[in-house]
Amino acid sequence: MANYAIVTDLNRCVGCLACAVACKAVNNVPIGNYWNKVLRIGPNAPIQGSQEAERDPYLYFLTVQCQHCEKPACVEVCPTEASHVLPDGTVQIDKSKCIGCQFCAMACPYNVRYLNEDERVVEKCTLCEQKVAQGELPQCVSQCGGMARFFGDLDKGIESFEGAELGTERIVLGDFCEPFKDSDVHALPDVGNKPSFRYILRNHEWKGGEQ
Repeated sequence: MANYAIVTDLNRCVGCLACAVACKAVNNVPIGNYWNKVLRIGPNAPIQGSQEAERDPYLYFLTVQCQHCEKPACVEVCPTEASHVLPDGTVQIDKSKCIGCQFCAMACPYNVRYLNEDERVVEKCTLCEQKVAQGELPQCVSQCGGMARFFGDLDKGIESFEGAELGTERIVLGDFCEPFKDSDVHALPDVGNKPSFRYILRNHEWKGGEQ
């Protein structure tokens, strides 16, 4: 058993869109659709009293995709059990069972599912299950230009998450990233679904809608 997820260090993300492009290429995502979106948050005013209070307004980039929730609403509403949770904690879609009703897309609080018009089935991020099964990283992690994305098992702590290779070895979040506090770790809004992905943001105000 595992609880796979992605952690993104937003202070390192440069908004290069390499994650979105790499995802579309390896997963053959149709034109006009995305499994991984990159949103610009800001410009925002510096936090009063912080070390950056005298600096210019800032912005950061927020990557949004399927959060592979612990209690996914998409699975609860699926009438055919096409949407399901695997033992590794990821939420997947069995296309042979999907009838294209899109109940799951309507239930998702993050708007990250879409109907493949050609196949008439719903699609979304799979966390590159075909690569992870071979011991590889999700494509968006291995191709991250800012070395800001990390993949691992939440049950082992986010410090153990691994990122793109530097030289011949993968970087490890706890060794590679700048220090952070528990209050610097955020998640997208939890409406009872318990999203698994985490975002690290230091010295800036979190605008991800956390409740």
